[in-house]
Parts: sequence; C-alpha cells; structure tokens
Amino acid sequence: MIIKTLAENEVISEDFKGQHGLSIYIETSKHKLLFDTGASDLFLENAIKLGVNIEDVDIAAISHGHYDHGGGLETFFQKNKKAKVYVQKDALKNYYSKRANGEFKYIGFDESIKESDRFVFVENYLRIDDELELFCDVKGRELFSLANKSLFMEQGNEKMEDIFKHEQNLIITEGDKTLLLAGCAHNGIVNIVNKYKEIKGSEPDYVIGGFHLYNRNNKKSEDIETIKGIADFLMKTKSKYYTGHCTGLEAYDQLKGLMGDRIQYIATGSVIKI
Repeated sequence: MIIKTLAENEVISEDFKGQHGLSIYIETSKHKLLFDTGASDLFLENAIKLGVNIEDVDIAAISHGHYDHGGGLETFFQKNKKAKVYVQKDALKNYYSKRANGEFKYIGFDESIKESDRFVFVENYLRIDDELELFCDVKGRELFSLANKSLFMEQGNEKMEDIFKHEQNLIITEGDKTLLLAGCAHNGIVNIVNKYKEIKGSEPDYVIGGFHLYNRNNKKSEDIETIKGIADFLMKTKSKYYTGHCTGLEAYDQLKGLMGDRIQYIATGSVIKI
C-alpha cells in the first residue's frame, strides 16, 4: 500500500504548496483511491508532482461536509470522469464556523456540485468490497475536543452546534495490514478507534488523519490534559499513527513528546509505504 499526501497545511519541501485542508491518495493492489480533496484544486497540482494521475482514481471518499476536505470536488469531477464519490448522507447539508466576532461563515461544499450524480450516499456502514469499508455513527464523547464548539450545522432555519453525523471514516484492508483513515476526527479519535474495534474486533495497524485539536477561530490548542489522555489511549493500542492538518503543530509536538516514534506528521508531499 502506498499513501501520498496531496494536500495538507505543511509541506515537506519548497517543491510543494500547502493549504488548510487534507487530501490523501492511496494505492492498493485493487484500487487507486482519493480520500478527501483539500480546499481547492491544489491537490491536483501536487498529485502531478507526486506522479499521481487523478484520471486513474477509481474510488473517492470524502470524510465530512467541510470545504477543506471537499473544496476540490469540482476539479476532481472535471479531471476524473469515472470514480464514484462516497459521502455520508448528511455531508451535502449546510455547515458553518462561528468566528470570534460572532459571525457565521459558511464552510460547507460549493452549491454547484451538490446535485452531482457521482455521489454515493452512506448512512451508518458500507462494505464496498473486501478491501474497503466506510463507517459513520460514532458514539461517545470521550476526550472530545473543545475546538469543535465553534462548528455549527443548519437545522431548519436555525444554526445549532454540529453533532458531526456527516463524518465518515475509511477502513482499508490489504493482505494482513489494516489502515484507518479519519479526515478530522471531529467525533474524537478515541471514539473512532473504539468504533473501529467494535466493527472489526481488533485494532488497526495504522491510523492516518487529523485529530482536530486546534481551534482556528481563537488560535488555541486543546488543553494539555486532553492531549495527555488521548496519547495515553493511543499508546495502549497496537497502531502506528500519522497525523496533521487540524491537529495543530502545538498539539502534535505535545503528542510526539508523549508518544515518540508511535506518531509522525504527514505533510504535503509525504509518501508512506506500508
């Protein structure tokens, strides 16, 4: 399995451009898969530099309904004419971020792509084939990040705190190796890993994704006690962790100090072979 980071906040070198967002390409024995598209068409520019032909992608999955993970969908639809795009059924609704001044900024998908016939809607769980599974419906709020408090969803004519029903996670199984992909882990990486264990009866070998431990609105990282609790839980699993994006650099440094080589940062341009 080869994993290439097409878009992320940081870069491995000046050869690449970064942005607030996430897009990851995964190549398995059966699939060429895109997980999230970042905030714009930047994923395509970096894909070319990494030797990835987006036209060859046969399956795409979008982790949740925020622009920094689905903002490149229009470009993807233009460049790739065959791949279905798997999204949780609520991902096309309207989502907002509440700024420090109290104003709401729309952070959902562009309206122009919401009527696309390329979408496949997932409710709670979907097994695509013997390599790929998607799951939603993550319960529990153990070690839940307060950075989520500024994120809202539209309910009728009102805006309410987001419950992240629109978030889904991807399981890839290739041979005897398993990989769990989480876009932002808004539901909490601890709760997502526990849901994985409930589904699979074991722990993943690898986990890749943001942990959403940084609030961009007030520029504050999650409190250290929560980060310590997360690190303690993750260290008790067998998994190797790769994180970035919404985890935030401060929280990552703290996790790295607590977890050592069990966790690494994935920046734009990084290539992982497992």
